Amino acid sequence: MPPLGSKLPGTDRISHGMPGRLLVLSNGHGEDLIALRVIQALKQRSPGLEVAVLPMVGEGSAYAGAERSGLLQRVGPRQALPSGGFSNQSLRGLLADLAAGVLGLSWRQWRLVRRWGRGGDPVLAVGDLLPLLLAWAGGGPYGFIGTPKSDFTWASGPGSAGLAAIYHRLKGSEWDPWEWALMGRRRCYLVAMRDALTARGLRRHGVPALAPGNPMMDGLASDPPPQSLGTSRRLLLLGGSRMPEALGNLRRLLESLALRQNLDPLVVLAPTGSRPTPQEWAPLLKDLGYEPGSLPLDCAAASAWRCGSTLLLIGPGCFAQWASWGELALAAAGTATEQAVGLGLPALSLPGPGPQFKRGFAERQSRLLGGAVRVCLTPMALAERLDLLLREPQLRRELGGIGQRRMGPPGGSAALAGLIEERLLGA
Repeated sequence: MPPLGSKLPGTDRISHGMPGRLLVLSNGHGEDLIALRVIQALKQRSPGLEVAVLPMVGEGSAYAGAERSGLLQRVGPRQALPSGGFSNQSLRGLLADLAAGVLGLSWRQWRLVRRWGRGGDPVLAVGDLLPLLLAWAGGGPYGFIGTPKSDFTWASGPGSAGLAAIYHRLKGSEWDPWEWALMGRRRCYLVAMRDALTARGLRRHGVPALAPGNPMMDGLASDPPPQSLGTSRRLLLLGGSRMPEALGNLRRLLESLALRQNLDPLVVLAPTGSRPTPQEWAPLLKDLGYEPGSLPLDCAAASAWRCGSTLLLIGPGCFAQWASWGELALAAAGTATEQAVGLGLPALSLPGPGPQFKRGFAERQSRLLGGAVRVCLTPMALAERLDLLLREPQLRRELGGIGQRRMGPPGGSAALAGLIEERLLGA
């Protein structure tokens, strides 16, 4: 990796102060959100930089608002895949993606990146092996932000990673040798990991990886809950964003709530992305005995539903504002669960049939976060653990502290933007 401030081949115009161009590859909804945070920080530093993004999985809806505002432009072929980008977790998902034309999609995306690389402009890959491989195959300068893998998942508990832990321990890294090779290429000018432990493991294999901060913790508010929520206990409900899996996750979590022994007034905050829509919620909630309710005056929810002493608020686009209002989270999601835990909320997860939030995924997430998220295998186990956590504020604080340490403080996006300017854009 070149030293700070070194000039990239073919980018003299950038180093002389001209804005330049950057192509960003991301392969999943969580990766799209992380890339967006970094782009926003980068555009604050270099307003004239032209940023194109290629969402490799799905339509890249996380970028839609930034595209409308002129911050970036989505390019290339895009397609929602049956597996939601998790074909590596099941043979059924892989076969479904193949039937949906994933090979043709990947080929068209590769051709776009090749054309970009021939122009000498840099590529930033955000995610795991697939965007990293595509960035390398483009033939030009590239950088990599590795988001999903952490050595915490095998180096610490709770639970055991089984044979995977032995494999990773022998390697000394969660990342694999073919990934080290791509990160260590001469054309790779920046490698950034989500935590210092993982970066240190890669450096032992000759990859000069950095850990400047975790952009997942940027852009989240820390305001107190509105007065209208009163003295009710507050839960954050996270069912994920991939349909139809998200509705199944939400059903199981809400069914678990009905098994609680403690029936004190409860406010359930359900921030969502673009899916599921409030209209898609309605049949599920009616089936579970919820009825439309009145919205609190100082809480900008899209809709309110009530079942007994439980008030459920649905808020598309409200995660950044609502996440800190909860006392703990009920989760069957990826990035959103990690962000909530990083704010100090312990979480309870309930795995389902997938394709994403299966038992293996949930247990790996629990190890990653040091047990700040606990995997419950049945709805009754979740209900019992929920009652316990609501009774024990000290236990909630201890678990929340673990999560905050694992995720790190905000500020990672700005630090990454500075490194991208110095190392990848040649500024």
